[in-house]
Amino acid sequence: MFGKRGNDKAPPRSVATMPRPAQAQAPAAAPRPAAPTAPVIPAAPKASASARPVSPPQPVSERSPEYYDRKSQVFAALIDTIDLSQLAGMEQDAAREEIRDIVNDIIAIKNFAMSIAEQEELLSDICNDVLGYGPLEPLLARDDIADIMVNGARQTFIEVAGKVEQTAIRFRDNQQLLNICQRIVSQVGRRVDETSPICDARLPDGSRVNVIAPPLAIDGAALTIRKFKKDKLTLDQLVQFGAITPAGAEILQIIGRVRCNVVISGGTGSGKTTLLNCLTRYIDEDERIITCEDSAELQLQQPHVVRLETRPPNIEGEGEITMRDLVKNCLRMRPERIIVGEVRGPEVFDLLQAMNTGHDGSMGTIHSNSPRECLNRMESMIAMGGYSLPSRTVKEIMTGSVDIIVQAARLRDGSRRITHITEVLGMEGDVITTQDLFVYEILGEDASGRLIGRHRSTGIGRPAFWDRARYFGEEQRLARALDSSSVDNIEAGS
Repeated sequence: MFGKRGNDKAPPRSVATMPRPAQAQAPAAAPRPAAPTAPVIPAAPKASASARPVSPPQPVSERSPEYYDRKSQVFAALIDTIDLSQLAGMEQDAAREEIRDIVNDIIAIKNFAMSIAEQEELLSDICNDVLGYGPLEPLLARDDIADIMVNGARQTFIEVAGKVEQTAIRFRDNQQLLNICQRIVSQVGRRVDETSPICDARLPDGSRVNVIAPPLAIDGAALTIRKFKKDKLTLDQLVQFGAITPAGAEILQIIGRVRCNVVISGGTGSGKTTLLNCLTRYIDEDERIITCEDSAELQLQQPHVVRLETRPPNIEGEGEITMRDLVKNCLRMRPERIIVGEVRGPEVFDLLQAMNTGHDGSMGTIHSNSPRECLNRMESMIAMGGYSLPSRTVKEIMTGSVDIIVQAARLRDGSRRITHITEVLGMEGDVITTQDLFVYEILGEDASGRLIGRHRSTGIGRPAFWDRARYFGEEQRLARALDSSSVDNIEAGS
């Protein structure tokens, strides 16, 4: 797969001593009937995503069919000239320089009429195809993109500032797109092909990747990348962005500090994982933390962290390690806090049991649109696990385990807001009672369509976790934060 193409009898040669195309009988200038596709290179690029230079956002211009035809010819000649197995052993910078030299020679031999800018663009594209993630590289280098959505070889969309827009990025063909998908998932020991067409993986910088390949994806592989900023956000930055007020951020700091059991609720793309990362910054450094995730995304700063990740079944359908297996096992690892990246199924029961048996301060995220719906979803997921427990018993377990539900939302103007900080109080009959400590109210919208709103406390003077805050010496700070965000004080300040 990685050896010399063309004459099978020719022994592989080192890239450094490889003769240039002029001496190696370069392919003729006439276009080939069909451009070959890039071979799969399972080795991960040596340069991590964090080492990529962060360039300012630049629009990608629409490229002509002639550009892609030239690129196919140059790429085919390059693959015929070099030995990819030797190239894989070189340093990233040296490999790029070697490829650039050979491509420049190929362009000269084929006598393509290209400007310097066009030639540099072609050189960059081909280097990315061979050593990186091809057309995705300029998008991965931008830190202002939240999501990259590839719908086959011809359509690529991105999300910027909460809005989805189409780009001019496209792939040579569906096979090149599938090769890049295979290159990504192979880094974490996974694969994607016709026998295993659905895969979750991650990039070296922690960005989450989902691939669904043909035959399930009819128009070519569908690739979705949820990017995470290289510099992790803090609560102070969320305050600057307007996601929460300083008083609300202080309440969240206290909640993380005093070991409340927290569930972060929200829809897709609402910022649940980002908020969970922010809250974990206020965990004491002497605590042992164990994280359980489908794809490792959390990046905790504490020194004593054990990161666990699920494993899909192998080609024989065996060896699967589920989230529930991880949560059950981590109870035997002497954790002080258990953090579940995303609760999706029956593992919620094991997390609730952990919260209720001495692992105070445990956290997790769940997909739901309101705090009340979050509780209903947890009850439904427990029922999905086959537990034959009465509904009231399940609700009592939930109220005895969860202290706080933090609701995040992405509003219709693309902005993200923390809309509720809600306490779970107990039971009244067969109904779980809750109380909102902090809410976000939408007041209207401005001329540009941006929503106008305000965060405020609901007037609760002593939350249910007041005694816990007093135990940690945080009750006065909690009282000040709640008082400063009351409606009267907000209107007096304005």
